[in-house]
Amino acid sequence: MSISIQPFDGKSVCLFCGSSDRSDPAYTVAARAFGTQTAEAGWRLVYGGGGVGLMGASARAAHEAGGRVLGVMPGFLRSRERLFDEVETLVVTSMHERKTIMYDQSDAFVVAPGGVGTLEEVIEVLSWKRLDLHHKPVIFLNINGFWDTLLAVLEHSIAEGMTPASFREAWSVANTVEEAIEAMQGADDLPHLQHDRR
Repeated sequence: MSISIQPFDGKSVCLFCGSSDRSDPAYTVAARAFGTQTAEAGWRLVYGGGGVGLMGASARAAHEAGGRVLGVMPGFLRSRERLFDEVETLVVTSMHERKTIMYDQSDAFVVAPGGVGTLEEVIEVLSWKRLDLHHKPVIFLNINGFWDTLLAVLEHSIAEGMTPASFREAWSVANTVEEAIEAMQGADDLPHLQHDRR
C-alpha cells in the first residue's frame, strides 16, 4: 500500500494523548494550548487522527491557528475516535502502521495525559531510545502531576537495577505547555531521521 504525505519542510512534533471526553477539563485546556502554540512555533502537529478527547482538541486548535496537522488513524477506529478530516489525514490498516508513520514523520514526542493507548505509545518510543534506535526528545506534559506515578515506576526500575541510571536522560518533564514547547526546541539540533535502525 502506497502512502502519500504532503511535503513539509519544517519540524514536526508527535502528540500522544487521550481520546476520552470525560477527563479533567484542565487536560483539554492544555491540549488546545499545545495545538495553538505548536502552530505558532511553526511546527507541524502529528497525532492519532481523532476528533475526540485531547486528540481532537489539540488538532482543532492547531488547525484554527493556521498550523499544519497530520492525523494517522487505523480504519477500524474511524467510528470510535471520529476522524477529524478537516486536516490531512491518513487512514491506515493497523495500529503498527499508524505508530510507524507517526514516528517516522516526527522529530520530537510530547506525551499529554491519556489512557492505556497513550501509555503503550510512550513506552515503545522510550524502549527504542533505551536501545539507541533514536535520539528524538520525549517530553512528558505532566499537567497536574498526571504522569507522576509512571515516572515513579521508571525510577523504581532504575533503583532495582533493571534499568541503568542513564535511562533518566531518555525523557524530560514539562509541567506546563510553555515548558513543553521550549523542550521541543531540542530537536532543532537533530537531523530529521526516517526509517532508522528500528
